Amino acid sequence: MPELPDVEGFRAVLASCAQGRVIRRIDVRDAGVLHGVGARGLRDALEGRRFGAPERHGKWLLARTDGPTLVLHFGMTGRLVCGRPGDAVEAHDRVLFTLSGGRQLCFRDQRKLQGLWLAHDDRGIDRLLGRQGPDALAVERAEFEALLSARRGHLKTALTDQSVLAGLGNLLADEILWRARLRPDRRARDLTEADRRRLYGRMRSTLRAAVPAGCVPPRDSWLTGHRDDPDPRCPRCGTGLRRTRMAGRGTVWCPRCQPEG
Repeated sequence: MPELPDVEGFRAVLASCAQGRVIRRIDVRDAGVLHGVGARGLRDALEGRRFGAPERHGKWLLARTDGPTLVLHFGMTGRLVCGRPGDAVEAHDRVLFTLSGGRQLCFRDQRKLQGLWLAHDDRGIDRLLGRQGPDALAVERAEFEALLSARRGHLKTALTDQSVLAGLGNLLADEILWRARLRPDRRARDLTEADRRRLYGRMRSTLRAAVPAGCVPPRDSWLTGHRDDPDPRCPRCGTGLRRTRMAGRGTVWCPRCQPEG
């Protein structure tokens, strides 16, 4: 599932492909990815508009124009692809934006779990994103610590709750907790001040390393690089990794590096 680094990568694709370009034509090949607007309404609102600088908040991407804002969420399989008019259309290409300067932007999504919204003003954006917590890449340490201190549930559940902190998903949460040497089933409000500071620092360093890769990279030195091995071992100590499910998510941790309590 796309997480903050993936969506930051999509923001870069949108900026390099579309920023400053006029939307000449919109081809909606599957209106099932549109929410709150139909194909004709999308065309009427955006054709002739010019894309501005895109923004990201958590897993949401804001494709601003000189009029309405196109708001995108990529679900599990969505992505943005930059090409040229006349490129071969693939089966999962849902919406095509033909742009000035010989560019074409494609929203491609196999499973169609989320999609595209249209916000006509900032109030419309607030209605869509109003329940989102602060962005994980931008949140200050004091706010981060206060958010965790107020949570009663498990630590991983708090980190992946988008209303608490926007942008972290399953892979990032497991990776960050492993680096911070904290078990995912610790109670968030039971962390010490030192625990919270260490967790914040590991989150920041993990995101700084993942964003340039455009994903949570499965490197040998990362937990992510071993979670799907047949016999997964901790890349730090060699202990066999444990697997469980928390809030319906597959969760991996090292019982030695992330001891109980």
